[in-house]
Amino acid sequence: MKPGIHPDYHPVVFQDANTGSAFLTRSTVTADRTVEWSDGNTYPLIVVDVTSESHPFWTGTARVLDAAGRVEKFERKYGKRRRP
Repeated sequence: MKPGIHPDYHPVVFQDANTGSAFLTRSTVTADRTVEWSDGNTYPLIVVDVTSESHPFWTGTARVLDAAGRVEKFERKYGKRRRP
């Protein structure tokens, strides 16, 4: 790598604001807050709104929308368009 042009890539802890779960990874992001990790080291802490611990798709709480029913409702309300 060319020196002096790349951002600092360092260990960072990301914490889910909803569940409180946290994981250690590497990132270029910086933070004012820090946290002591289980290995005894202190790392920057980034609090995020959604992680795989709280995202509906990954937790199995995702809802499937009835697309066919929505199309039928639209056609009832506005009528079915005819092609010229």
